[in-house]
Amino acid sequence: MKPIFGRGPSLQLRLFLAILLSASLMLADSRLGAFANIRYLLNSAVAPLQYAANLPREMLDVLRGQFSSHQRLLTENKALKRDLFVMKSNVLLLDQLQQENQRLRDLLGSPFVRDERKMVAEVMAVDSDPYSYQVMINKGRVDGVYEGQPVINDKGIVGQVSYVGAHNSRVLLLIDPTNAIPVQVVRNDIRVIATGGGRNHQILLEHVPSSTDIEKGDLLVSSGLGGRYPEGYPVARVTSFTFDNKRPFAQITAKTTVQFDRLRYLLLVWPTDRTKIKDQTAVTAEGAPITTAVTPVTATDPVTLTTPAVNPTVPAPRKVNNANE
Repeated sequence: MKPIFGRGPSLQLRLFLAILLSASLMLADSRLGAFANIRYLLNSAVAPLQYAANLPREMLDVLRGQFSSHQRLLTENKALKRDLFVMKSNVLLLDQLQQENQRLRDLLGSPFVRDERKMVAEVMAVDSDPYSYQVMINKGRVDGVYEGQPVINDKGIVGQVSYVGAHNSRVLLLIDPTNAIPVQVVRNDIRVIATGGGRNHQILLEHVPSSTDIEKGDLLVSSGLGGRYPEGYPVARVTSFTFDNKRPFAQITAKTTVQFDRLRYLLLVWPTDRTKIKDQTAVTAEGAPITTAVTPVTATDPVTLTTPAVNPTVPAPRKVNNANE
């Protein structure tokens, strides 16, 4: 008897075709980035759901704040006023120390940037993958966030932005095994590379010779090399330094200053060089004159001086040679 419905391909053939199609799509996305725009649109579409899922927590926080006792608020207010008074007295000395530090750095030729622009962001979700340490924040491309942007909090460096959506972004934490940061020891300014240890409060110092002057308890701060992370922010404190004569490098572990299992509010940092470039672009677009820095010319090497072509009557650039040649 002839069946009513025709038989299609076998289940094994369907499974093989599905696996082949999945592998092709993953290869096209990883190598060619063919679905980057689609992923961006899907992330933008899912963003309202993430905000809706985060709404109950925000409402509970508001209600908890509304029902706080009056006596508790008065006690906290007195404590904050006392702390503010102490902080103001410390700032008086801090201004003098900052000016002295700046003068010393000018003499050494080592500028120390401290006028970055910052924006507060809130953690919306934590990645559930046990092999990946990432969090989702509520700031995106519309707020000026960019990939690779450094992220900090009140304890030190948290990580960098790995993906930017329209209204949210994903932050790759410092403890992720795929993340690395150049650091230096505060005690003696030794520079090394730290990588994520895959645990909540651990990073590793790799390729460090056994004779390196690093001790337990040394504070590690960002060195600023590479231009990704700003200089001087706390990163971790060395907890162990062990070495084996059979190995060329020592095994060094450090405990991060940031508690990654308690992240709530973060700070997005715009380094000064990106801010200046953005401001110069805005000034140029408005038609304002562009000023160029004048660098001193020494009599040791030939230097080529160029002038921006803002007027057709300006003469062409000329080369200034050494007077002894």
